[in-house]
Amino acid sequence: MAQIFYTHTDESPMLASTSLLPIVSAFAKHAHTNITSQDISLAGRIISAFSDRLPPSQQRLDALAQLSALTRTPAANIVKLPNISASLPQLIAAINELQEHGIDIPLYPAHPTTSAEHDVRKRYDSVLGSAVNPVLREGNSDRRAPRAVKNFARSHPHRMEPWPANSQTTVTTMKAGDFKHTEKSVVVEQKTRARIVFTSVAGQQQTMTDNIELDAGDILDASIMEVSKLRSFLSHSIAQASSSDLLFSLHLKATMMKVSDPVIFGHAVRAFFPQTFTDFGPRLTELGLHADDGLTRIFAGLDQADDGARIRQSFDCEFHSGARLSMVDAAQGITNLHVPSDVIIDASMPAMIRNGGKLWGPDGELSDTIAVIPDSSYADVYRVVIQDCQRNGAFDPSTMGSVSNVGLMAQQAEEYGSHDKTFVAPDGGRVDIVSDDDIVLVSQPVYAGDIFRGCVTKKAPIMNWVQLALSRARYSDTPVIFWLDPERAHDRLMTAYVHEFLADEDTDTLDVSIMSIPDATKKTLGRLRAGLDTLSATGNVLRDYLTDLFPIMELGTSAKMLSVVPLMAGGGMFETGAGGTAPKLTRQLLAENHLQWDSLGEFLAVSESLRHVGRTMNNRRADILADTLDYATEQVLANGYSPQAAVRQLDSRGSHAWLATYWAQALAHQPDDTELARTFAKPARLLEHYAADIQRELLEVQGKPVDLGGYYDPDPARVQAVMRPSARLNSIIDHI
Repeated sequence: MAQIFYTHTDESPMLASTSLLPIVSAFAKHAHTNITSQDISLAGRIISAFSDRLPPSQQRLDALAQLSALTRTPAANIVKLPNISASLPQLIAAINELQEHGIDIPLYPAHPTTSAEHDVRKRYDSVLGSAVNPVLREGNSDRRAPRAVKNFARSHPHRMEPWPANSQTTVTTMKAGDFKHTEKSVVVEQKTRARIVFTSVAGQQQTMTDNIELDAGDILDASIMEVSKLRSFLSHSIAQASSSDLLFSLHLKATMMKVSDPVIFGHAVRAFFPQTFTDFGPRLTELGLHADDGLTRIFAGLDQADDGARIRQSFDCEFHSGARLSMVDAAQGITNLHVPSDVIIDASMPAMIRNGGKLWGPDGELSDTIAVIPDSSYADVYRVVIQDCQRNGAFDPSTMGSVSNVGLMAQQAEEYGSHDKTFVAPDGGRVDIVSDDDIVLVSQPVYAGDIFRGCVTKKAPIMNWVQLALSRARYSDTPVIFWLDPERAHDRLMTAYVHEFLADEDTDTLDVSIMSIPDATKKTLGRLRAGLDTLSATGNVLRDYLTDLFPIMELGTSAKMLSVVPLMAGGGMFETGAGGTAPKLTRQLLAENHLQWDSLGEFLAVSESLRHVGRTMNNRRADILADTLDYATEQVLANGYSPQAAVRQLDSRGSHAWLATYWAQALAHQPDDTELARTFAKPARLLEHYAADIQRELLEVQGKPVDLGGYYDPDPARVQAVMRPSARLNSIIDHI
């Protein structure tokens, strides 16, 4: 029996899975394939981190560790859905909810002092940020728009707002003192174990991280964000926005970059409200209210304080008298600085570009903006795209080409800012990365508050990345561009490796180039406008940005991309797209019982997962299921059965019902396996005959609030009742 491991995650993807997974399981079992759910949700990860302290009835297995071990074997076949990369406010909210549900887990210790508190903090820190993806990604990323999806986007183009001729939108970024400009990189000469040591000006030493495993050929990086230059940059950007009458909008990734970017976010909050923090900073600290957590938590805390109204008045005064601040929800008064995880750069910047370069202002109107991206490592991508749109207008989805991506991410490659190698310098001094024989491999001077960031990129994943890029270029007959910045120390070493590995490959029939970030962006945009396809080969974070930017421009969403991860041990992982809209869509379900989550990414991933079963286990039926699922997916798209936005329209559940109908019909009519055709003949007839009844049952439940018994840890029975409300559909599926 083949096994497909299907991840149970969070928010909208989790809700949609409750509707879709019974369908997939019912079909897959007829190809001798079992679907096993693995809980890697935020709540599940928290509980598993403390299971040794909980009664047996509340314990949960560490599914993430089990999946991590599986990825290092040829047996891995994982469908990976988006999960919450938790910011600190999200983590604390999840902890509170679990405690309300009677799970005896401790509070989050913001300032641990005892060994017990340090242990609790370490466990919670293992859950924060991008805690899932790095440990599962034992292969590099191959992400692209399937032909059927691209063809549908061209024939049914989404709307791209026009760019006005007088657009003033611009990108501003640091020119010195950021991670790019301070980066130091070396190639490790021999296998060793290293530690990161902070040495104060007074000579006191503190080991920040130890047991860093290094192999000969690994690239080791150390960079810093100089806090003094960051503060100056932010203050200047706010003043620039004010004098230009443009919105101030901050674009970070406070989830994946779980250590660095919340701190940068906090500096932006303080820079926007300088007088308030000058007058009341000590009092806010006394109240346990911190800029890094955002205005939402600060304002909630002030509501409980005796002098809170006076401090809140100071915030309001500076808000109204300063630069106009970009809004997440103008009607609700939620600004760009309310929640660090609300404005994620890889979603917020493409949305702004798609919207004609405009964001919402405090007056509820769209306005040009200064997009503030402190770290210049990636800012040029968005700067060049904006300048291109200002010169040439919006892109046309009906004619534009496609940009696929091969991303270096295997074995935690380039996991900047999301792990134990990133921290805030406690004082002035220096940070050294020291080998086990006490040789300083790389060193950085720091001042108090500077953000230190270390990173290891192993040689084997780099070689695999180059080989995968060339393989994809051959298969698709597409030029491949390696996006590597000669101004970055890390990328210079990467470029040397790319040249070394290319020399061992036959590239005579391939169009291969290595370009700086601005040049690669310009070249790619020119080909896009000409209707030509391009393969981008990038590092991990840039992969994350590009695989949202270009799909949102091409398809309207990144959820429609196929993301295959050929694992280095021979297995496969199939990712299902981005989860940036998951919180918003979940809120709509709770308010109106309407879920707009588009499961197209899941359809595509399941198809590739089944195809992997067919290829690796000589399972012809799995191939048939994959081919017929592709057909069903095309029919869902062609007939307009993707989820709609408004209540009492087709939503995720209705879309899944149509997928089941078309899938069953395709299986019933395929000529390659008569037994399989007979098996699905009756379900196909029933699904078609009762289609109107099923859709009526799915629509009539909409329009009223639902209670799932929790947000991070909902009641499974309530979720089942909400997400499978059609008795007719359930009966047909459950009897296949």
